[in-house]
This record gives sequence, structure tokens and C-alpha cells, in this order.
Amino acid sequence: MMKIGLIDVDGHNFPNLALMKILAYHKLREDVVEWVNYFERYDKVYISKVFTFTPDICTTIQADAVEFGGSGYDITKKLPAEIDNHQPDYSLYPISKWYDGKTAYGFLTRGCIRHCPWCIVPQKEGTVKPYTDIEEILQGRKQAILMDNNILAAGEYGMAQLEKIAKTGCRVDFNQGLDARLIVSNPAIQKLLAKIKWLNPLRMACDTPAMMDTVAQAAELLRGAGLKPSRLFAYVLLTDLQGSYDRINFLQDLDIMPFAQPYRDFTPKQVIPQWQLDMARWANDKAILRSCDFKEYRPRKGFCCKTYFQK
Repeated sequence: MMKIGLIDVDGHNFPNLALMKILAYHKLREDVVEWVNYFERYDKVYISKVFTFTPDICTTIQADAVEFGGSGYDITKKLPAEIDNHQPDYSLYPISKWYDGKTAYGFLTRGCIRHCPWCIVPQKEGTVKPYTDIEEILQGRKQAILMDNNILAAGEYGMAQLEKIAKTGCRVDFNQGLDARLIVSNPAIQKLLAKIKWLNPLRMACDTPAMMDTVAQAAELLRGAGLKPSRLFAYVLLTDLQGSYDRINFLQDLDIMPFAQPYRDFTPKQVIPQWQLDMARWANDKAILRSCDFKEYRPRKGFCCKTYFQK
């Protein structure tokens, strides 16, 4: 019997799927598995980091072997099949405002057909392929957060999974967003998405000016198909000041909830421009967003964001 330690570098707020599968694998082998206590020694420690910008663990780890994984360290590394085939074990994650103990997490598919320059998924996972069935993800639960990057591009498999979700009546959230281009091009997808019970507003992305008309059309078609609730959500990648500002206001006019994300280049020491930090705070705090335009927003004493547009 081995003593196994786990470290979730990004924090325990959002369940780490890889660590939960490692936990399940080692528990089946009757090993002792726990979050690392830095005062104790382990036979092996697994360290997982999803985001490159998350600070590394600097504390000394007492272990005979340490294994690093996750996109924050190496986008080419994958779990061995004997671990990846296990269903995740959620038992080490405490109930909190971030994790309710009732929600399942997982992927129905892996990969994406798009090649957005800011996304590592095609390089890491390739094109879309089947991964897990919704019933295996749920494990008897009634709701799930699904992290697929493009379920709508998965052809018959993707449609079958969406049909099963609608039939079972479970509530889901595709938290990486759904491809508005595929929604617009396929009436069957529109009707199917309208049948599903949504845990959160249905998400899309409006990351470039070219997507504005497509997102608007997708919203109209989904609402026309009877989507409930009809409120929608769209990610906005903050790339240029005026264009990002225009897209956020465009979405608001369509009654689509914007969520602004500063642009990240996947280097650990990237410095995010202050205008992006201010715009994200303005857009993502609904009380602030509803109370003032970004050009009138005053994030700090003596500073008004209209100054950004005067440079």
C-alpha cells in the first residue's frame, strides 16, 4: 500500500478532473490518498496545474517521486489509459460556494475543429472525438458542468449525447461555450438545444468582430426555437480597446450577458494591460455594468476610463 499526495495548484475551488481520476485509480489499489500535507512524506505526489499563470508551489515536497501534469506544465502530457478510464472520485473536494457536491464534471468529447490563435486545445487534443457518455459523467447526479470545447462539431456522436441529455432531463452547462456558427447552420441543433434544461444561460463566444452577426443570428434562432430560459451568455476576449468595448455593448443590446476575458498568451510572466483588467471588472460585475458605461466607469480614485480612448 502506497501513500499518495495530490496538489491542485490552481486551488480546490473547481474540481480537477485528472486528480479525481488519479484518486479513483489509487483508491482501487487500496492506497492512501490525500491532499498533500507538507509536513508528511509520500511515496508519490501528483501535481496538477491547468493555467500557466497560476503561481507554482514553492514549498518543499517530501516524496520519493513527484509527477507534474496539466496544461499549465505540459500540453502534450496525458493521463495513462489505466487512470483516464476511471470515473472521477469527488470525495476529497469539500462542499463550498464553488462546489455543491451535487454537480458532475466532465467531457463528452475532446478536441476542436477550430484553430483560434489564442487557444491551445487543437494543439493539445487535436480534432473533435468522442470521450465519455453523459450517464458515465453523471454517476446518478442530476446536473453536470461539461467542459467540451466543441460538442456541436462531434457529428452523430455529439447529437446523440445532446439527445440523451434532453431525454434524461438532467440540467447541464457547457462552460466553454457552444459554437454559434454551427448553431446558425443547423436547424436540428437549434431545436435540440431548446429542449435541454440549462443549469446556466447557454454560452457562446463573441471573441472577434466577425462573430457579432453570427452570435446575433444564433440568439434569434435559439429564442425562436423556444430556448428556456431565453437569456444567453457570451464570452468576449479582450483584444483591442474599441473593438472589445463595441462587442460588449452589442451583446447588451441583444440581451446577451457578456463575460469579458483579458487576453492571455500562455506565458507565465505576461503583463495584462490595465484597460483589460478595468474592462473585465466593469463588464463582469453586473451591478457596475448596469449602472454606467465603461467610458464613465471610475475604477480608482481620480481615474475615469474614458481616458483610455483619448490616447
